[in-house]
Amino acid sequence: MRLKNKIAVVTGGNSGVGLGIANAFRSEGAFGTITGRNKKNTRHRFRAAGK
Repeated sequence: MRLKNKIAVVTGGNSGVGLGIANAFRSEGAFGTITGRNKKNTRHRFRAAGK
């Protein structure tokens, strides 16, 4: 839990490398938000993350 209670903001986090980074941060205990160009896909990823 190296990132426990840290805030992460990931741009381009709805697919590809950005999504991978967002998931890695979340698995290390961080919380925050993701952004992306595709509103529908970003919303889906946000809900899938359980946050």
